[in-house]
Amino acid sequence: MKKPLNIKLIGEDGKRHDGRTPEEMRPVKMEVGVLYNADGSALVEVGRTRILAAVYGPREPVQKYMVLPDRAILRVRYHMAPFSTSDRKSPAPSRREIELSKVIRESLEPIVMSELYPRTLIDVFIEVLQADGGTRTAGVTAASLALADAGIAMKDLVAGVAVGKVEGTIVLDLDEVEDMYGEADMPVAMAPNLGLITLFQLNGVFTPEEMETAIKMAEKGILHLNEMQREVLRAKYSNVVG
Repeated sequence: MKKPLNIKLIGEDGKRHDGRTPEEMRPVKMEVGVLYNADGSALVEVGRTRILAAVYGPREPVQKYMVLPDRAILRVRYHMAPFSTSDRKSPAPSRREIELSKVIRESLEPIVMSELYPRTLIDVFIEVLQADGGTRTAGVTAASLALADAGIAMKDLVAGVAVGKVEGTIVLDLDEVEDMYGEADMPVAMAPNLGLITLFQLNGVFTPEEMETAIKMAEKGILHLNEMQREVLRAKYSNVVG
């Protein structure tokens, strides 16, 4: 897609269109326990992107044919609210939402200790309240937090961020404008304490050197998000103990 003439993505000073440096993330906010009726929930804001995640389970499925004898079934639904974008979206699930539900589920399955919950179902609902780029990676981050808030046993927390190439510059945490008009977009999710990448996609082209830089940049951003996840969980449960 051709970039509008009035948008300069990288300025002469090396700053991005919103004033950030290439390695700078947007402001991030996290909160857990935001829904009373869910077993676990989290609200994650990355810039103007806002994601609400809710977890229900583990619980016995109504349909008996769904159970697995040796582990729980993890179901994920990613959905964009009709009011989440500038143009009203149909409330019906789109092909992209169905695809991203699968992508996020596969990014969470390696760290959820589902073998501890045989013959049960764990539902994860991810609702995009406002979209401004990076919804799948923010969705992974919020879902991981909500699972921890629900007390689901996990090997590690997972967090995600997108790295891209904008006017030849590698940048961290793409917003919607950079995603639309940049040359490459690479969403990454990791369980950093396990050294495990659970989500890796690329739309565009990186040279080998650019790829190495992008992965290091993603890891740095994910470590920052992971520490925020741990801090918000510590804060909640220290208040409970106190």
